[in-house]
Amino acid sequence: MRTIGNFFWIIFGGIELFLAWGMIGIVLCCTIVGIPLSLQAFKMAQLSLAPFGLHVDWTPSPSSVLNIVWVIFVGWYMALGYLVLGLAWCCTIVGIPIGLQVMKMAKLAFWPFGSQITTY
Repeated sequence: MRTIGNFFWIIFGGIELFLAWGMIGIVLCCTIVGIPLSLQAFKMAQLSLAPFGLHVDWTPSPSSVLNIVWVIFVGWYMALGYLVLGLAWCCTIVGIPIGLQVMKMAKLAFWPFGSQITTY
């Protein structure tokens, strides 16, 4: 299921998400202040390329201040967008697996600092 899901994910939009997050990460690397944000963008790119079989784990970290700043400025907006898109995918039986993966991305978009992407 993981391989088939990732195959269809990449064909129907995963590669575009991966490239977009990768470009955002590269642009953020241009400044010293943007480097921590770029690492989170690369983390989103990793999850966007092949989300089936990956899990987002939150670990306590000293970067809670960065998470709060992230949530205030962009996190809530991105997470809400992913959540709405995930709910739209879940309206059909065929779209439920994709909707669940999009909601996984909403989880990472809301609180990225200190999160780890692991396989299960």
